[in-house]
Amino acid sequence: RGGADGCARDQSLHLATVGAMDAAAALADLVEISPQIEAAAVVSGDGELAGSVGVPEARSTVLGRAVRELLDGAGAFRSGQGRVTQLHAELAGGDVFAVAGDEQAIVAVARERVAPGLVFYDLKRCLAAVGHDA
Repeated sequence: RGGADGCARDQSLHLATVGAMDAAAALADLVEISPQIEAAAVVSGDGELAGSVGVPEARSTVLGRAVRELLDGAGAFRSGQGRVTQLHAELAGGDVFAVAGDEQAIVAVARERVAPGLVFYDLKRCLAAVGHDA
């Protein structure tokens, strides 16, 4: 699905030409352009899942609450009550990334040895494509 230069990243989540996407469509595009992402979810402000890909249904509620608590808890350690907008945790079998927007957050589990900057870029584009955090 890549363009003339073979880069799929240029073909998906192109925000200048599309309106808001639903979470499922945005997440499907995300895993297509970022094959290192194994699972991802969009979480609302109250921790409810708006959509997910690769997340077992039995774990989705736990994941939604956990990412919200992690982002909010990390923010409590910032001086001036600043909001945490992104997190990266390296684990033995891969990495976990979270990006917070104004109304929603996105969390992703990626394989080992990923480029964090690219993952954060793709997560921010996905969250913006959902339409709530452009």
